[in-house]
Amino acid sequence: MTQFIIILFGLTMFYVASASRIEAYTKAISVQGVLLFLLIIFDYEGGRPANLLFLSFETIAVKAVIIPIVLNTTVRKNGIHREIEPYIPNFFSLIITSLIFALGFFAAYHVSKAQVPVRPFYFGISISVIITGLFIIMTRKKIITHVMGFMLMENGIFLLSLAAAKEMPFIVSLGVLLDVFMAVYLLGLLVNKIHGRYDEIHIDTLQKLKD
Repeated sequence: MTQFIIILFGLTMFYVASASRIEAYTKAISVQGVLLFLLIIFDYEGGRPANLLFLSFETIAVKAVIIPIVLNTTVRKNGIHREIEPYIPNFFSLIITSLIFALGFFAAYHVSKAQVPVRPFYFGISISVIITGLFIIMTRKKIITHVMGFMLMENGIFLLSLAAAKEMPFIVSLGVLLDVFMAVYLLGLLVNKIHGRYDEIHIDTLQKLKD
């Protein structure tokens, strides 16, 4: 069951790579939060209940609900609907994403052969998601898309932590959650401020900003 959930988690990145509507990104982030929640529930093997409760709240409440709502509010408030003219067309982005995941499975294969204390399937998908999130940031022009690419990367990092340990220490989980929430809040505020000054919200706009 956990492998099926991880496969679905990876498929959300193909959906993002082929999508041009901004709302598709927030939907993918929300779905990833639900899948991470299911992964924690099905993979739980009698650790500390408090840690399980916090991780469940972090995934289903924050990642799947609160952060997508904040992002959707920012998108609708600023009238951002599509990622227009990315640096790489969506078709080629989909091909590159496929190659990234192929390399991820190749890395997972070598991890399994090396007999290191890391779960190979988790590792391969998580590395692929992180690199794809970085690829999204590098090839999209909208600032809000960069925020969402950061969130996709963070979800991949969360999965990578599960590859090495079945449960993260509580203080680490809390620190990551606060960092992510503040980053989304501050970047959303930045988008609103830029939109109040300029008509277009893409990274070229940052070149016009002065001290």
